[in-house]
Amino acid sequence: MRRAVILDIDGTLVDTNYQHALAWYMAFREHQIFLPVWQIHRHVGMGGDQLVEALAGEVVERENGDALRTAHDVLYLASIQTVSVFAGARDLIVELKQRGQRVVLASSAKVQEAEHYLDLLDAREIVDAWTTSDDVEQTKPSPDLVSAALGKLGAETGVMVGDTPWDIEAAGKLDVPTIAVLTGGFSESELRDAGAMVVFESVAQLRERIEEIPLSG
Repeated sequence: MRRAVILDIDGTLVDTNYQHALAWYMAFREHQIFLPVWQIHRHVGMGGDQLVEALAGEVVERENGDALRTAHDVLYLASIQTVSVFAGARDLIVELKQRGQRVVLASSAKVQEAEHYLDLLDAREIVDAWTTSDDVEQTKPSPDLVSAALGKLGAETGVMVGDTPWDIEAAGKLDVPTIAVLTGGFSESELRDAGAMVVFESVAQLRERIEEIPLSG
């Protein structure tokens, strides 16, 4: 049985993680909360509904969570033109489709952001489906995004391709295995410790070694 292939967008197909980290850094500073960028980066991959409390605590979430998320979104969108597609990202999608796989792009980004990424990837006519924030109630490490991605295809099982421990944790809650890439800024040991079954340097390398990917189950 062929698995659906769930391709995470942020940090996996499109180089966004450090823009997000800086946007969060500036958003927190606007509210007189001073966190080092490296610490923020360790939480990129979580959605804003999870990240604020994880980084700054329950009180900050309760008192300023919505304002922080709004500030982040404005700051990130101001930098979105600096975002680029990782080499080989579109080629991987094409390769998977040529192999008869069903492919869904998974993102909990706002619709405007997700649409921008689809344009960058020129993927609208290739993939079978994609998700946005409208499809989830909670972001990673909640499994909502993975569940929504499978639901878009009416699939019961799949394989995830992601770049952060949060991708792996979210997929693991639904017994979906994860193939990881290093492009999100997490180390191979971190991704393996989180449960990744295989780690590649990039999506370009993943495509080159696609025979190693367990696409049946």
